[in-house]
Formats: sequence, structure tokens, C-alpha cells
Amino acid sequence: MATPAAAEPGGSSSRDAPRARDTYVFDIAEGRRGAAINRLCASFKDEHNRRDFLSDEEAYCGRFDLTDEQRRAILDRDWVGMLDLGASIFYTFKLAQVDKRSMQYLGGVFTGMTEEEFGSLMVSGGRRFG
Repeated sequence: MATPAAAEPGGSSSRDAPRARDTYVFDIAEGRRGAAINRLCASFKDEHNRRDFLSDEEAYCGRFDLTDEQRRAILDRDWVGMLDLGASIFYTFKLAQVDKRSMQYLGGVFTGMTEEEFGSLMVSGGRRFG
């Protein structure tokens, strides 16, 4: 299971690229691991797919080559779990939109804040590292 990178802000990763502490590195290996989740979420660009999913989520998941763990994360809306299983935030956000959830909602989930707290933090300039 993927874990967030632990590099210090401004420090170096194994690829010598600076990144913030507690971030996910979405690389080729993670993309391959989460490909089924990402394909499912990408399908939501079409309205008929969104309707099909909402009418029978379990059956819709069966159209994709999901692992049991991936299927469970999607059905439970385990947003962090989806990322841990290789999903891209850009695709999981499409699922959040199907649920009429905002990016601020997901930001709150990922930071342990409420949607309102996260939104206020962004309006005030965000977190500062250093």
C-alpha cells in the first residue's frame, strides 16, 4: 500500500525532486496499480455513466477490473483508501462530483478538517511550511 512521502519541505526525494511532507507521489507504478479505479472515475465524464453508477454502484463497479479492496474503497467512499490503492486525486474528484462533493470537502477529508475549515484556510492563504 502506498504511503505519503515523508520528505521534509524543500528536501530531496529518492528522485532528487523537492516535495512537501505528507504528499502522495503519483508515478507510473502508482498509475498502473490504480488504473482500474482511475478508469472507473474517468468514465463519469459521460452523463449516462454517472446515472448508471448511481442506479447500481455495485454492478457498475463490476464493469471494471477492480480488486476487492478497490471496490470496497469506492463503495465506502474511502477517499484516502482510494489514494492508498493507487488512485489519482484528479480522477477520484470525478467520483466526488458525482456525489455533489466539492474539492474543499476532499481537502478537508485529506487534512482532517471540515469542508468549511479547509475552505477558510484556503481563503486565508493556506498552510505555510518552513
